[in-house]
Formats: sequence, C-alpha cells, structure tokens
Amino acid sequence: MSREQRGPNEKLGAVLALAGISNAGLARRVNDLGAQRGLTLRYDKTSVARWVSKGMVPQGAAPHLIAAAIGQKLGRPVPLHEIGLADADPAPEVGLAFPRDVGQAVKSATELYRLDLAGRRAGSGGIWQSLAGSFAVSAYATPASRWLITPADSSVARETTSAEDAGAPIKVGHSDVRKLREAAEDARRWDSKYGGGDWRSSMVPECLRVEAAPLLLGAYSDEVGRALFGASAELTRLAGWMAFDTGQQEAAQRYYIQALRLARAAADVPLGGYVLATMSLQATYRGFGDEGVDLAQAALERNRGLATARTMSFFRLVEARAHARAGDAHAAGAALKSSESWLERSREGDHDPSWLGFYGYDRFCADAAECYRDLKLPRQVRRFTEQALSRPTEEFVRSHGLRLVVSAVAELESGNLDAACEQGVRAVEVAGRISSARTTEYVKDLLHRLEPYGDEPRVAELRERARPLLMAPA
Repeated sequence: MSREQRGPNEKLGAVLALAGISNAGLARRVNDLGAQRGLTLRYDKTSVARWVSKGMVPQGAAPHLIAAAIGQKLGRPVPLHEIGLADADPAPEVGLAFPRDVGQAVKSATELYRLDLAGRRAGSGGIWQSLAGSFAVSAYATPASRWLITPADSSVARETTSAEDAGAPIKVGHSDVRKLREAAEDARRWDSKYGGGDWRSSMVPECLRVEAAPLLLGAYSDEVGRALFGASAELTRLAGWMAFDTGQQEAAQRYYIQALRLARAAADVPLGGYVLATMSLQATYRGFGDEGVDLAQAALERNRGLATARTMSFFRLVEARAHARAGDAHAAGAALKSSESWLERSREGDHDPSWLGFYGYDRFCADAAECYRDLKLPRQVRRFTEQALSRPTEEFVRSHGLRLVVSAVAELESGNLDAACEQGVRAVEVAGRISSARTTEYVKDLLHRLEPYGDEPRVAELRERARPLLMAPA
C-alpha cells in the first residue's frame, strides 16, 4: 500500500545511484530485511520504479527498511529526509531499543507511551496496523543479553531536564510512585477478572502516557528514581501482557522490552526476571519453544540467591512450558519437578513481590496441565486440571476459562466426548464474560479438535453456543 507524492522522488533516485543499487536489488534487500522482522513483503523492481519516478510513498515499515537497506550498502546511517521519505509513518522500531544509557532508556520508553494500542500518536496516523504480524522473537536477543550482563544501572538520579523538556521539571516523590503502584495493582485485578481487552485494562497505556511519562522526565533522587523505574516497569509489563491477551503481539513485544529496560534502571533483578518470564510465555505461545527456554533460563540464572522460593518456582514453571512446547518431555518434567520443589519451600514470611500475588499451587497445576497437553499426555492433563479447577475463581476469571478448555481437550483425547463438550460449554460461558482474544483462541482450538465429531448433537450445540463469541469483533 502506498500514497502518492507530487512529482518524482529525486532524492531517492540520487541516493540509489550513489549506492550503486538497482531497482531489483533494492526490492530484494527490503524484502529480506522485512523477513528478518517477521514481515512478508513482495516488492519488485516495478515497486521501486514507482517510488522513484512517481513519488509513491510505501506505507508501514517499508520507508525505514529502504533507509536501512541503502545504509547497509553505504556503510552509514541514512535518515529518511535524505531519501525523500521524511513524512513517512512513525518508525516501526519504536519500543524495540534497549539503550545502555539511562537517559536514552527514558526517551525510548516515553516515546512508546505516546503510541496507544489503537495505533495513534497525537497529530498523526496509526502505526500498530502497519506493524501487524511483525512480532519477531529475535528482537528479544539483545535486550536479554544486555540485561544478563548488567541487570542493574549504577545511578539513575535525574536533577535537570534537557532542552527539549521545556519548563521546570516535575519534582518526583514517593507519593507519586505510590500512585503508579496502586494503578498497577488495580490493573492486575482488572486484567485477571475481565481480560486484557476490557475498557478498564485499556486505561493502562493512558496511565503510562499521562502519569508515568511526565514523572520519568522529571527530577528525582537515585532512591526515588529506582522506585519510579520499578513502578513504571510493572505498569509497562502489564500493558504488554494486556496487548498479548488481546492478540496484539507486536505491541506486547515493545512494551516487554521497555519494561525490562526500566527494571534494570530500578535495580530490581527479580522484576527483570519476571519480565523475561513473560517474554518467554509469549515466545512459547507463538510457537518458539527453544527461544522460550532461553528467556526463562536467563531469568533463573540471574535470580539464583536473590529471588524468593515462590518466584523461582514460577520461573521454573515458565521454563517447563517452553520445554513442553519444544517437545522435550524429559526437560519439561525436570523443570516441573524443580518448580514444585521450590513452591513447597516457600513460606509466609518470604516477602514475595506484590506482582506474584496470582501465583500459587492452583496456577502451578494449571500450567503443568498445559505442559502435558502439549506433550499429548491426557491422563496427566486431567490430573492437574482437576486440582487447578478445585480452587476459587472469582478473581481469576480468565484463568478459569483457560483451564476449562484445557480440561475439555484432555477429556476429548481420553475418549470422553460428553465430558469434553460439558467442559467446553462452561468455557464458552466464561469466555463470553471477558474480553480476551487468547481465551477465544483456546475455544477455537477446542472446536477444531471436535470437527471429526461434527455430526454429534452435543458438538453442534457447543458450536452454536460459541457462535456469538467467535463472531464478536476482535
């Protein structure tokens, strides 16, 4: 998709000639760079000819890929204005950087906050739509390695503002940080009970833009700054988790990377590990089991001797999920055993972080069941799902719905069609009360598994009950 400029783009033509790149060569380079970012692009020499001779401006990531392709050939950065594409959409690299410098980290995070989940920056068009499908697990490699090398910044005090921050800086205090932490606590409850797509959850990106960003750009001591970065990291991770739950994988990835960078500035190693565990869950969900293992193990290694037993149990559980998705039953079993052992060692006075309040034996059982589902061991799935479903569900409605679907799959694979449909009906009822694309995907997977039994009245009834859910707008 392109929009038209007035007249030829002489700047692009001149730089292409300088770099010695043909139209076909540029198209190939742009397609290759797009593929590295998870994009499927099909530009050819005719496309490039239109960009040069007719001034057509390609949309989405393409202008930035063009600049990158030419820059690789010239051996230097090529800004968009040099190739006549300065008015292209905001850079799709927003949120993917993991700067070494704290000041640059603040800039990177606040730049992302200015984009909301609908894909609009104040005064400009959308970006998330152009990023659709651009999730690339490789984008986690640099953030994870830099965090492993340096999980805590040496100093984060910020007493002055830069020239671009007009006016006197906001003097940040502990009361400001408390407000952000309270917002994070509320957001966690909303997300668990109503799903990431509920209107209450959608307020988190707005909180980051309106509340967190001005504070991060304010003035604060090292002590207050650490606390501020920690609270902002929690909110940013939550924004990513909610985007993940609503199927916006590209937005989630960017929030996660910035959350990890903020956790480093907070010098909060367990929180950084938690963000890495969340990245691992996303990678695993997207089918990248091996990369999910790497991310979970990074969280584990840096937290040995630092995190509480319950925190370590959760990290090991996430590792088990990734091993199971990768098809390694032995490694998954070992990780589950270790996770359960850590959980048994946890005690009331361990001072577990507030963000781990959701995790207990029921969550362990639920994820263990999903591990055995991926490993196609229905008997184990049923055993753990029964334990997971025996717990109260008022606060964790979405989790209850997911567990019901996993239970239905286990019943189906055990040959119990009636029980599978019964659990499926209950899952559909729960899914209809929340806004969670992930839960809907689980239901779709169950219905797909039931297709061989489509003539059965019970299956037809379940499909009919699920119809409103599946037809609802994303």
